[in-house]
Amino acid sequence: MNIDSVKFDENGLIPAIVQHAETKEVLTLAYMNRESLLKSCETGETWFFSRSRNELWHKGETSGNTQKILEMKWDCDHDAMVILTLPTGPACHTGAESCFNETIYHSEEAEVAADYSILLQLEKIIADRERERPEGAYTTYLFEKGVDKILKKIGEESAEVIIAAKNRDAEELKWESADLIYHLLVLLREQGVLFSEVLKVLEKRHENKTATS
Repeated sequence: MNIDSVKFDENGLIPAIVQHAETKEVLTLAYMNRESLLKSCETGETWFFSRSRNELWHKGETSGNTQKILEMKWDCDHDAMVILTLPTGPACHTGAESCFNETIYHSEEAEVAADYSILLQLEKIIADRERERPEGAYTTYLFEKGVDKILKKIGEESAEVIIAAKNRDAEELKWESADLIYHLLVLLREQGVLFSEVLKVLEKRHENKTATS
């Protein structure tokens, strides 16, 4: 990164939107100056400039809720940034996952989007389980048993989906499909594949089909 290309404002700051790399949830909006931007690049964790305290701020220095940087992007004018991170804890000082928690407008279309957001939330929970391995958690059990156990469960759940469909049992089909999706997300995590990468494949297929139709 050529830091001389960054267009800091009159106070020497640039707004930085912090986003969860896996769930794509916007976690917070903070500001960086030249020094905090350089420290972020050097350490691989987010550093900001506190306007209220007039000092550098290493996210998680006191709380332990650091944010590992996977990618940093700036906009076309080089005067705003998006930082994709893997946080080790809540982003908000209130203990909430994100600083953006109060809804002031909600459309009918948002209901549809919210329905699918559970997949990203589930992916995040599975990732947390893999890292933390809480005792007694079923997801921990799967990761500790390894890929063979996970594949066995996917086979079993696939069979259950087939049986439910053959029996025309819609309620059972919904439950078994949910189990299958959960175990598939566990497998993707075990293999190091993000769910967003699967979605990109679907998007690419759709684009190719649209282009040739």
